[in-house]
Amino acid sequence: MANHKAGFVNIVGNPNVGKSTLMNSLVGERLSIITSKAQTTRHRIMGIVNGEDFQIVYSDTPGVLKPNYKLQEQMLEFSRSALVDADVLLYVTDVQDSPDKNADFLDKVKRMAAADTKVFLIINKIDLTTQETLDNLVEYWHKQLPEAQIFAISAQEKFGVDQLFEAIKDALPECPPFFDKDQLTDKSERFFVDEIIREKILLNYDKEIPYSVEVEVESFKEEDNIIRISAVIFCERDSQKGIIIGKAGSALKRVGSQARKDIEAFFGKQVFLQLFVKVDKDWRSSQSRLRHYGYDLR
Repeated sequence: MANHKAGFVNIVGNPNVGKSTLMNSLVGERLSIITSKAQTTRHRIMGIVNGEDFQIVYSDTPGVLKPNYKLQEQMLEFSRSALVDADVLLYVTDVQDSPDKNADFLDKVKRMAAADTKVFLIINKIDLTTQETLDNLVEYWHKQLPEAQIFAISAQEKFGVDQLFEAIKDALPECPPFFDKDQLTDKSERFFVDEIIREKILLNYDKEIPYSVEVEVESFKEEDNIIRISAVIFCERDSQKGIIIGKAGSALKRVGSQARKDIEAFFGKQVFLQLFVKVDKDWRSSQSRLRHYGYDLR
């Protein structure tokens, strides 16, 4: 395909700097779940943007952290893998981020930039700071990553996102498309149902509960006018199961109601959603269980 551009644009950075919000803004679809809690994203999620003469394959990745159990080890591996196959790397920080956090990972980004990988340094959430602070951050990051282009944006307010999009498109190599032009993501419908339910758990529960659960769709049946879904929320302890269900099932009903509305909006169709809660003891530290839940452990 003559004069066609295509490439992989991978989004990395520390937890809670707005990577998922940026991904959704660039793709124009709500593919990555967004909450104010760290470690919201667990997988590497692709969002594909197509134009007549270009295809951009974005990857949202988990926030970089020092792992405490096998699940977090795999989350870090997803982030590291994004450094290997990027045509353009978006390293996202924000106006409140600690620049020296996870210095080892940043060193890898610096080596990529020095080796001629196109690195864009994104300073996000600029609506939350002053011009003086922003100027100081730009100066700091220019010294840290002199080869990188710096973009100051607010992904939440969509300020500066259009200019970033155009710069990404210009930076792509000439290449035929990697995916069909009507494809939006590499993930299945069931994956997005899992993620929507998990987002509601992150929003409705505190402390360790959101990080101890995994969601699995057991049944997904699409009929003419309705989608019938049965899903299980797995947790690690019996005590967690009781909290998730709540008194007379009230907490689980709230999660189900909120998730159903978002699933209906995602598919544009009425949804009947059944939720169940089961215990899968210490699944986050079990290699076989993590594989079962779709974490590709090496």
